[in-house]
Order: sequence, then structure tokens, then C-alpha cells
Amino acid sequence: MKVVKFGGSSLANGEAFQNAINIITSDPQRRVIVTSAPGKRFADDIKVTDLLIKYAQAVIAGQNPEKIVEQVLNRYQEIAAYFGLPADKLIPLAERLEGLPSHTYPNNNYLLAAFKAHGERLNAQLMAILLQHLGYEARFVTPSEAGIIVTGTPNNANVIPETYVNLSHFTFNENELLVFPGFYGLTLAGHIATFSRGGSDITGAILARGLHASTYENFTDVDAIYSANPQIVDHPQPITTMTYREMRELSYAGFSVFHDEALIPAIQGNIPINVRNTNDPEKPGTMIVPDKDFQPSDIVTGVVSGKHFAALYLHKYLLNKQAGFTLRILEILAKHNVSYEHMPSGIDDITIILDRNAINDQLIDTICNEIQEEINPDRLEWIDNYAITMVVGEGMRNRTGVIDDILMPLAEKHIAVPMINQGASRIAIMIGTYNEDADEAVRAIYHRFFVN
Repeated sequence: MKVVKFGGSSLANGEAFQNAINIITSDPQRRVIVTSAPGKRFADDIKVTDLLIKYAQAVIAGQNPEKIVEQVLNRYQEIAAYFGLPADKLIPLAERLEGLPSHTYPNNNYLLAAFKAHGERLNAQLMAILLQHLGYEARFVTPSEAGIIVTGTPNNANVIPETYVNLSHFTFNENELLVFPGFYGLTLAGHIATFSRGGSDITGAILARGLHASTYENFTDVDAIYSANPQIVDHPQPITTMTYREMRELSYAGFSVFHDEALIPAIQGNIPINVRNTNDPEKPGTMIVPDKDFQPSDIVTGVVSGKHFAALYLHKYLLNKQAGFTLRILEILAKHNVSYEHMPSGIDDITIILDRNAINDQLIDTICNEIQEEINPDRLEWIDNYAITMVVGEGMRNRTGVIDDILMPLAEKHIAVPMINQGASRIAIMIGTYNEDADEAVRAIYHRFFVN
């Protein structure tokens, strides 16, 4: 049995829905379907999730949301009309959407989560109705029915182990197609909470693990995962097979094709993931497989750069002799609920790398002031334009001289490298650069390893 998930661009309109249905029905092993909310139909279009966020904001502000509701309903009506679905079949969807403001929510964060989740919920409901309309035995299954239980904040939830116990008891017959909405689960108190944005990937992985799927197929709008960003490198090499570890490392720095958190349930369940193109489903795409027994064919699998980082640099003589020095800095960060990404250090220096998207200017000033007061460093500097380039490959583990091959093309391009770090896994080398050099660094490293 396969779990198959479709992204927002793969379900954006009637034609895209037809492609998805053709894919579902072409393989009898594709039994469990996970839907995203309808994405953009064209460049200047707006995603249904963004419309639902506007709907929630209007309700919170006490404004009339009627026009926004109409826009959302039009998206589903347009898809239904493509299949000649009778209008009365959409009444349950309309009633559900229009009734959202009348529900009770613990606070506005839960309200926002519930509204956002309905892009996926209504799309799954519509997919099940359309499959039935076309003569297939299909069932719409809510997270509540399946027992997908989450904890955490309303808009950044985490699945709990009880979910897998619930899914192990979930029953279905061998002929029916099960359609699940992605992106959300239910809290222990019964309220909707969403995963982080793009979280339908996570739902698919949870179901693949919980229902013991043979494969988790993730259909999106690209032929494969590429060895570099096609917007930076022209016609990069597609990756045919990669490991969970490689995907995690590359996702961290910027590979956005597959949600990095979605790998965790798949890893725990040892489920292979196949990323494929909805518009060209005959292409094999990229397989993401367990690390065990994987034999790499190349030294490097991928190169990616993320420009959403910043760094706090401290210099203090003999800091390596001061017990608890790093702990005092981390306590300041923890007090302000700020996590750090990396912390390379020397005998007199330490650099703390942070996610710039998670910290505002006011908080930067506060943290720097508190560190200055607590530590009294000889030098304290905030570096705002920091990028991290990840060079990743299982083939790097047993090779010597890889770091030379990475740094040489950067030196030839006169690209400064203020930081180098390699983890104990030996499958990833992290290069710190400045934002303005990040794209050129990716191109230089890519050409060294992939262009003969």
C-alpha cells in the first residue's frame, strides 16, 4: 500500500485535479491520498491558505468577511464545475466554511489555525466527492476519525506517539480510497492545530508510518530534487537516490521541495519516500531511502545555500579557560526563547549563528546588551548578512581532500569563508559566507563536483 500526497500546485484547479486522479487510479497500491489546499493557478494568483488567513484576520478584527468567503468558495466551485459535479454536492463545504466564525476557540491563535486548516480539509472532502462521482469507492477521513493527535502551539504542532497507536487500529476495506486532509491534527482537548507551513508533507509521512505503507509518494511540481537550486545553477543534475540524512541536511539550508520535518516519521517507520512530478508522473523522480546499506555513486549529492542567518561574534582573551562561559551566553538566549543554529569557537573567540527570521532588531539589541553586561567581552559584533552553504553527500565519508575541492573554487572566485564546520556524521560540510557571495559559492562548488 502506498500513501500519496499532492501539493498545492498539484491541486490548484480542475485540470490539476484530473491529473492527480489519473495518478491515483493508475496504481491500485495508491490507497491513501493526502491533499494540500489549492495553490496558485498562475503567477499572480493567491493561495487558498492565504485567503483563509485573511478570512481569520477579518473575523478577529470584527470586519465583514463575506467577499473573502466568496473567493474561497469560488476556488472549490471552479474545480467541481470542471468535472460537472452538481452544485448541491458542495453545500456541505459551503456550510462548513461559512460556519467557522460561529465556533468557539480558546484564543485567536487557535482560531487562525482552524481557519487555515480548512484549505486542506475542504480539498480532501472535494477529492473524495469527485472520486465517488467518477465511480470509485472513496472515503473522506478527518484527523479526528483517524486519531491524529498533536501537542505544541496552535500553528506549530507536533504529532504525539498516541497517534500511531490510533492509526494501528484504523480499519478500511481493500477496495476503498481514503482521502485525508494534510497540515493539521487535533489537540488532546479537541481543537485544530496546524503543523508548520507546508505541513501536508508531515501528514503524509505520519500516515505512511502509522499505516505501514510500502512507499510514501510525494507529488509536487518538479521532476525531481536537484543537486542545486535551478534558480542559481542552470539545469542542475537531478538526484535519483539520496538518504534521509542527506535530505535533512539539504532541507536545513534551503531545499524546499520536501518539508524537512516530514522526514522524521518516515525515518522512524523506515518508509522510502518518492518525490515526483504531478505533471509528468512517468518520470521516476527522487527516492529518499534509509541510510543503512546505501552505496553512494557520487562524492557530493547536493549543494545549497541559505541566506536567512545572522551571527553574533565575541572575542575575549582566555575564554576557553572560563568554566561556564558558553552556558552564560546560552542562558541569555534561552531567557528570550531564542535557539542557536551553530557555535564554532576558538581559544579567544566564539561565533553564535542564529536564524535571522526568528529574531527582530529590538531583540538583537536586548540580547547584545545583556551579553555585554554579563560577559564583558573585549569585542562584540553582530553580523547581519550571513549565509550558510551546505555541501552534502554520503560519498564524502570515506574520501580525503574533499575540503580542498570545496575551498579551492571559492578561493579562485575570491569568496571569503569566515566559518567552516563538519559534523561527526562526515556527510556534510558547512561553509559560512556573506550573503552577497552565497549564490556564487554554490555555483563554484557545483561546477567543481558536477561539471566535467
